[in-house]
Amino acid sequence: MAENSPKLPDLSEPEQRHERTDVNAWAVGKFAIALIFLGIASLGLLAWLFHYFQSMEAGRPSPLPTTVTLPPAPTLETSEVMNLRAMRAAEDETLDTYSWVDQSKGVVRIPISRAIDLLAERGLPSRPQSAVPPTGTASVPTESGLGDKMIPPGGPLSGELK
Repeated sequence: MAENSPKLPDLSEPEQRHERTDVNAWAVGKFAIALIFLGIASLGLLAWLFHYFQSMEAGRPSPLPTTVTLPPAPTLETSEVMNLRAMRAAEDETLDTYSWVDQSKGVVRIPISRAIDLLAERGLPSRPQSAVPPTGTASVPTESGLGDKMIPPGGPLSGELK
């Protein structure tokens, strides 16, 4: 095994402190220069091709129609802010004005501020209070937790139910 091991260099000598089989720097430099020239040439070719296609299209009529036709309804909103303002104004008018809901049945819409005032005056309807408190079978817990109704830590399938 000792016969096949490579001879290690003596690092005390400066000539042996680097490998002699390093990368060929001149070959890498030539490749980088060629790559830069190829990139510049391809950009120039693309610019020329772009201008060539532009000049070819300059003499042709436009394939796009000159008049704009809208698609059938429903269409997208063209002025969202104005539509929102109009919607809020209509809602405010509904909330702040008197109007008939059904005139034949005598149903009227009143402003919301007036409805709040009337509700504060009259109060909300409620059930009549009875003198005798209701008696029932409801149990009132005396301590926190569920007591006997709580499932033990083993779970319902463990067979340890009380």
